[in-house]
Amino acid sequence: MNSIAAGQPHVYRDGDVELIGEIYCPSGQPNGRAMLVVHEADGIGGNVRRHCAMLAEDGYFVLAADMHGGGHVLQGEAMFAALQRFKDDPPLLRQRVRSGFDELLAISGVDATQCAAIGFCFGGFTVLELARSGAPVAAVGSFHGLLTTNAPARPDQKMARIAVFTGDRDPLVPPEDVAAFEEEMRHAEADWQLTNYGTAFHSFTNEDVGSLGDPRMRYDRAAHILSWKALKDFLDVSLAPSSPG
Repeated sequence: MNSIAAGQPHVYRDGDVELIGEIYCPSGQPNGRAMLVVHEADGIGGNVRRHCAMLAEDGYFVLAADMHGGGHVLQGEAMFAALQRFKDDPPLLRQRVRSGFDELLAISGVDATQCAAIGFCFGGFTVLELARSGAPVAAVGSFHGLLTTNAPARPDQKMARIAVFTGDRDPLVPPEDVAAFEEEMRHAEADWQLTNYGTAFHSFTNEDVGSLGDPRMRYDRAAHILSWKALKDFLDVSLAPSSPG
């Protein structure tokens, strides 16, 4: 198991709710960009921390968001109840993730045009909701996140560029959900792309997921490597400064 140290704890708020995220300052040459990273269903853990560390190595200023409050990692019924609450209440979810994005802008000093957000599983669903909300984030990347929503994107609303990386064998994201998402994006006239990895299950980026014993979830090294490279290319284009004139 490839563990990674936690980032620097960082307290911020969503109204009356105290949130405890983690900051990862650039460990490589700073690239002038910032990234919000949103955790899986339970909370900030090893998979998020590994990807935050990789982004920091690439020069990003990174904030790992806390969606549950208090930096808590939830389990069992508490986790499922929190997820259902967020799914049933898009404004609540969007407000909570927006608080993390606004905090990222404030503490990094990076312009929104150079800021992106990515997420894994629940976090992938969450950053898509951030984009649907019209937040000024430049780009979002969703890894094996749920794709359907109770508040679809609208064609009259400006949205971030969107990249989705999903597994064709993911039972939590069936073909009909993929088709519905694609139709939603077309209707909204969004700038989007979707890559479907034919052998990948849910949680294909998480090398520790086998310890859960859930047959719906499986690490896929090839899909992980390829999707991460694709994300980096997507960000290089989406966050590039506009050409003069």
